[in-house]
Amino acid sequence: MADSSNCFYCREDLGGKRFVRSEGKPVCVRCHTKFCANSCAQCHRPISVETKELSHKGKYWHEECFRCTKCYKPLAKEPFSTKDDRIMCGKCCSREDAQRCHCCYKPILAGTESVEYKGNSWHDECFTCFNCKRPIGSQSFLSKGTDVYCSPCYDKKFAKHCVCCKKAITTGGVNYQDQPWHSHCFVCSSCSKPLAGTSFTTHQDQVFCVDCYKNSVAKKCSGCQNAITGFGKGVNVVNYEGGSWHEYCFNCKRCSLSLSNKPFVMKGRDILCSECGDK
Repeated sequence: MADSSNCFYCREDLGGKRFVRSEGKPVCVRCHTKFCANSCAQCHRPISVETKELSHKGKYWHEECFRCTKCYKPLAKEPFSTKDDRIMCGKCCSREDAQRCHCCYKPILAGTESVEYKGNSWHDECFTCFNCKRPIGSQSFLSKGTDVYCSPCYDKKFAKHCVCCKKAITTGGVNYQDQPWHSHCFVCSSCSKPLAGTSFTTHQDQVFCVDCYKNSVAKKCSGCQNAITGFGKGVNVVNYEGGSWHEYCFNCKRCSLSLSNKPFVMKGRDILCSECGDK
């Protein structure tokens, strides 16, 4: 601009010199920078007419000062957003609004794999087993208190373990003599028949189904020669001088009188009541 006027502030002759008008008054470039220029919202220095000025919502910046307040990316030619009077690039703004990972506390950006559980969010790679530290991903998991475990680690750490095979019992199972068993491990010691839900008995710390106990283990009644199992009708047993009888078989050889809880005599291999023994 050319004018024969003097600078409003320093009164310097502006003839043939560059100047600007401020509120209608001629001002040299130096005085304009000193007295009239807007202050940069970032560096707080005046914005000279010789540099490019950017403005937004009543604030002003040098072009090189108009940057994202988070990552400092230049935004003069880029899209931007404002949050709490802060200028941010789109990426930083989305980070600011994103949920925070419950593990690393970093933002979970839109479009990234994440896990939500009990009101909290995790990056997919941060949602790991408390024990083995491996990402759980799409596999099943269980929790104990505030800790999360993959199924193998949970079973190893908290599940009951079978007395027979020593492996974890994840479902079902049998409890016998205060010890846990898999249903398929709790079997007859002789024929391996599963015993869960059936009648069985023990002999010398081994378990047997009724048939195997009868055939292989049980004593034979000296009266009927059938096995004395302790089941059913033959619950009560009479033992005498190395022989055993079902209670209902312990009868007088001659008159068939039941001798359970009655006096008797032995004649050879025969058991007789007192009356028959006196004859």
